[in-house]
Amino acid sequence: MADSAAYFDTDIKDGILRLVARGDWRARSVGPIDSRLRDFADDSVGRDLVIDMAGVDRLDTTGAMMLQRTFFACDSRSSASKIVGANDAQRALMEQIQHHLAPCHIEPFHRNAFVAMLERLGQGVLDAYYAALELMSFIGATLATLWRVMTRPSHFRWTSTVHHMEEAGLDAIPIVGLMSFLIGAVVAFMGAKILRLFNADIFTVELVGIAVLREFGVLLSAILIAGRSGSAFTAQIGSMKIREEIDAMRVLGLDPMEVLVLPRVIALVIMLPVIAFIAAFLGVVGGALVADSVMDISIALFVARFEETIVINHFWAGIIKAPFFAFVIAVIGCFQGMEVEGSAESLGQRTTLSVVQALFLVIVIDAFFAMFYLEIDF
Repeated sequence: MADSAAYFDTDIKDGILRLVARGDWRARSVGPIDSRLRDFADDSVGRDLVIDMAGVDRLDTTGAMMLQRTFFACDSRSSASKIVGANDAQRALMEQIQHHLAPCHIEPFHRNAFVAMLERLGQGVLDAYYAALELMSFIGATLATLWRVMTRPSHFRWTSTVHHMEEAGLDAIPIVGLMSFLIGAVVAFMGAKILRLFNADIFTVELVGIAVLREFGVLLSAILIAGRSGSAFTAQIGSMKIREEIDAMRVLGLDPMEVLVLPRVIALVIMLPVIAFIAAFLGVVGGALVADSVMDISIALFVARFEETIVINHFWAGIIKAPFFAFVIAVIGCFQGMEVEGSAESLGQRTTLSVVQALFLVIVIDAFFAMFYLEIDF
């Protein structure tokens, strides 16, 4: 039997406007009533509205969108406004459509530029505040998952963790090592040019040793890992989010935090100190080779002076920061991947945001450690 065409009736009961929908509310049937429904919505702006769907035979996304559009055009925030009579399938479809029904904000043609700037600044501050709250919540969920896995070691995913240790850590050593070697050489070149003016060439050893061990080795490693591995975490998890693989995990009873996030976080926390150590070593090697070739400071003299003047505290001051940098980079990469909303554009935006936020927090944490070391004279 053919379905009846979509139509609706309106009345007022107990001072509340009612819309009674009947028939087949699908794309091929709702076209004739669209303009009438829009006129009704325009005339009912700000009023309480009850939509009765008990008479709806069939419903698809087009019909659900039209009903939700009408509902939100009225005073949908009022406790008296509601949608009734829908079966479970119709209610689920209406709820799903609700999240994708974004109102169009019409900007005035002429606006004060200063007011617009303040409005944009305020909105940016508000967005940053909510983003920080969401990130803190994600960090809490990560730590809670870590505690749960520690109390139940059988849930720990060794294979996945080792895989990410190789992918995010070992595979990054060549590029990090090369960059650290060059940075050490550049620092030595700077020392050769400046210190020679004061006939203090030998202090290039201290310059290279302290700069590379305390700052450049671990900081450069964290920056490169944030751009390489942090963005990769976002892209991997975001792609899974787009393909609905994470939803499939939840259906199978798997916790995405335990399966996807925790192995990446642990792998990076383990590997970044190792990478930072290698980077610091190669940075010192680069400085030593430049000192030998440009400043007539032999390798033997460089090593002897290094052992004599560079205390182990400089090495530990750099290495201690590595796990903190790694945790922030991994958590932000996974968090932004989880926030992808099902499109390639969203994936690109979240990947970019992941790198920017990770670099910003790495610099902030590094500045905090610098002030802390200054206070404790470390």
